[in-house]
Amino acid sequence: MEPTEEKSAPRDFVRSRVAEDVEQGKNDGVVVTRFPPEPSGYLHIGHAKAISVNFQIAEEFGGRCNLRFDDTNPAKEEEEYVESIQEDIRWLGYDWGDNLFYASDYFEQLYQYALQLIEQGDAYVDDQNAEEMAKGRGTATTPGTNSPFRDRPAAENRDLFERMRAGEFEDGSRVLRARIDMASPNLNLRDPALYRVRKVPHDRTGEEWPIYPMYDWAHGQSDSIEGVTHSLCSLEFENHRPLYDWCLDRLGVFHPRQIEFARLNLSFGILSKRYMIQLVEEGLVDGWDDPRMLTIAGLRRRGYTPGSIRDFLRGIGVAKFNSTIEMVLLENALRAELNKTAPRVMGVLDPLKVVITNYPEGETEELEAVNNPEDESAGTRLLPFSREIYIERDDFRAEPPKKFWRLAPGNEVRLRYAYYITCTDFLTDPETGEVTEVHATYDPQTRGGDSPDGRKIKATMHWVSSAHAFKGEVRLYDHLFKHPNPMEFRKGGSFKNHLNPESKTVLSDAMLEPSLASASVGDTFQFERLGYFCVDRVDSKPGAPIFNRSVALRDSWAKIQKQSK
Repeated sequence: MEPTEEKSAPRDFVRSRVAEDVEQGKNDGVVVTRFPPEPSGYLHIGHAKAISVNFQIAEEFGGRCNLRFDDTNPAKEEEEYVESIQEDIRWLGYDWGDNLFYASDYFEQLYQYALQLIEQGDAYVDDQNAEEMAKGRGTATTPGTNSPFRDRPAAENRDLFERMRAGEFEDGSRVLRARIDMASPNLNLRDPALYRVRKVPHDRTGEEWPIYPMYDWAHGQSDSIEGVTHSLCSLEFENHRPLYDWCLDRLGVFHPRQIEFARLNLSFGILSKRYMIQLVEEGLVDGWDDPRMLTIAGLRRRGYTPGSIRDFLRGIGVAKFNSTIEMVLLENALRAELNKTAPRVMGVLDPLKVVITNYPEGETEELEAVNNPEDESAGTRLLPFSREIYIERDDFRAEPPKKFWRLAPGNEVRLRYAYYITCTDFLTDPETGEVTEVHATYDPQTRGGDSPDGRKIKATMHWVSSAHAFKGEVRLYDHLFKHPNPMEFRKGGSFKNHLNPESKTVLSDAMLEPSLASASVGDTFQFERLGYFCVDRVDSKPGAPIFNRSVALRDSWAKIQKQSK
């Protein structure tokens, strides 16, 4: 069976191995994958890669992808995370259909499998505490030492394990360990723990289980129970594969094929759940869906689209070795999509009033503006124009430097869709010297932004009519960290040392074209010359939308970094 062509990613080593199995008739040509998140946090862009690999490969080979929650650690799991994970996967465009499972669905079967290992002499109950077991495990260069309880008879191990199951023992007092090889060069094979005593209620099983399986035990056997043919994992599980294989082989059950691929790392970001939880719990960000976070919820709130994320992932491909991907590639994927789809509007973020002194007082006219030059079907809209307008403060200089072509005393500029204007004067605050108002004249013959005499204008500026502007809140977001690798810090420091204090700027006095007052959640726009913005899905209210900058029009961060060196 060949993979379907629609939406297929380029052939990579994972797809090649799956195709090889299909061509050889393994598993009767059936392909079943799975995505097994732990419901202990929100998904991030790295998970999006794993999701796309598993769901797309299943689709390309006419198979299915299961969604299975690894709910084996109830102390860290919450229903909120279960719901958010499902929402994120659906938002990305993937559907597991009826194939929703939980590791807890298999607790009884996993327990029976453990009893089988005990009867075979492949598992034993260890009374050592965590510190003693860690010491006995050895190091990468020295072998481990056998537990004094390693040679317990199978009958005694079974009795102790059944009593663990009955809740007789306290947390941490005993574990069930696989009996493999304490001298193995692979530390994962040095008698790893399979079960621990944990008297914590479970969301789905209540207080039925006082013991819970470890991930390495639950993972492979759950794959087997579900008939997963290809267990596609990130690269950190490569050293765990011998244990995955050992458990399945000892049990003599269906044996999926585990294949590892490189996880996704992005510059200027952190994709470790441990540190993301720290950011949230310490209030360093505004929750899991903070637009500066690389969670899928955060990216969605910032204005990223499912299509842009899928295009980004398709572009970086699936590799065998870990590497760090430049954030600009993700940003460019969003720019490429929104350039085609986002309607253009005008907004002034740092307003400076301009009075056009020769324009009739009290008069308003409407000027035609193009909604999207990349899409003729988007049509046009009418913009109100009047004697007083706002421009960006940075678009005016009282004492302009060389090659400053925007508004300055004596300079003539083009107002987008409107007229040519020339600065004649400006007013300043007597105490601060700050420019408070600019005066200019307009050329009535240049309506629409063209001159009948063909004179050339080097600068075109955006604007809004003062009398008609909608005053709104705009939030400018930048990288959460200043350093491309936040985990590089001096001894005694922390990734938090690299937090960017300018990662969020709130502008409460932005002046926007009047049509934006009716914008609603889900709407995305290009603010001309400024970037792409979306309506915030959390804090916006009807008639009072708040706009988040999704991405600037250019990679301004790289330019700033280069100039600062």
